[in-house]
Amino acid sequence: MARFVAFLRGVSPMNAKMPELKRSFEQAGFGNVRTLLSSGNVAFDARGSEAALVKKAEAAMEASLGRSFRTQVRSVEYLQALLDADPFAAFKLAKDAKRVVTFIPQLPAKAPALPIEKDGARILLLRDREILTAYVPMPGNPVFMALIEKTFGKDVTTRTWDTIAKCAAA
Repeated sequence: MARFVAFLRGVSPMNAKMPELKRSFEQAGFGNVRTLLSSGNVAFDARGSEAALVKKAEAAMEASLGRSFRTQVRSVEYLQALLDADPFAAFKLAKDAKRVVTFIPQLPAKAPALPIEKDGARILLLRDREILTAYVPMPGNPVFMALIEKTFGKDVTTRTWDTIAKCAAA
């Protein structure tokens, strides 16, 4: 069996209790289930394609929680390869820049010309089914998410580079 991580869009402790989310994945037949960071990251063991695991996870959440969260699944092996490749190294980033990975279900039919920049947020690279972004945090300025959603739509979920590292180690 392989180890995977499900990244759920829009999960917080306010709208999903982590023990219930964990139980949902266990009831679906996933093994060694572990929630991470209380923000919609679920590590588990399973067999199957990522697409099949997405369908199974979303159906399990709907059945046990009465709602589903848009899900992106990546293998731990894939996440570790992404970390090892460190695609951010190719870009000159400000010292205090946050590195962000946005998961998308598939490559867009027509990829936009990159990089795209707005108010300190930069979409740097489209790599496989991930969008790599960097931004310098400013109070009250979530411009990077608005930029990502305007460019790629809302069928995405985003995690910091540090969260990706924690998930790859799960």
